[in-house]
Amino acid sequence: MTTAAEKERVGLAAAGLVEAGMTVGLGTGSTAAFFVAGVAARGVKARFVPTSEATAAMAREHGMEVIGLDVAARIHLTVDGVDEVDPALNAIKGGGGALMREKIVASLSDTVVYIGDSSKPVNRLGAFPLPVEVSPFAAPAILRRLSDMGAAPMLRHHDGRRFVSDEGHWIIDAAFGEIEDPGELDVMLNMIPGVVAHGLFVDIIDRMLIADSTGVRTLERPA
Repeated sequence: MTTAAEKERVGLAAAGLVEAGMTVGLGTGSTAAFFVAGVAARGVKARFVPTSEATAAMAREHGMEVIGLDVAARIHLTVDGVDEVDPALNAIKGGGGALMREKIVASLSDTVVYIGDSSKPVNRLGAFPLPVEVSPFAAPAILRRLSDMGAAPMLRHHDGRRFVSDEGHWIIDAAFGEIEDPGELDVMLNMIPGVVAHGLFVDIIDRMLIADSTGVRTLERPA
């Protein structure tokens, strides 16, 4: 089974979790796109909070009701993809550049279900460079700070131009290698002035759905 087929399988499986009347957070990225399409195909009457302008546009194209946090007093469920996830369900996210909105929406959700293909589970995070969303003013200082912390940081570019998030920030992709203690690094990054968000999602995921050639398996966060 191809990676694309696995993404479609897990996206459609997650679409079955959406019930009428829910307010649902919509993730960003190629796997989350299959979830959005699957929910739209079911025609469930729900409201949706997108985590990026691209996802919002996709949802509107499917005729889904899109709302913002000014309207969404409660988010029942959020479904999104991951770049990597470890056995404790800590994850690296942000490959699509929407990490700040993704983390905000997840933090406001009753249940967070993330989805991925069979390549996403890893024994230890860090093969995927960690996205760090930063103030443009602070970017030079943060690049130096991340280097001092042992990372190899690079400003993200796309199509030959500096990548700018939906919030107007720059993203640094910091290659740390294996991350021995995601919780400790989470705290350290949060303490750096000018870092507005980072792609370590620690103690946020309630459940992971992983697709492979045999089907979709569910991983629960360890007690």
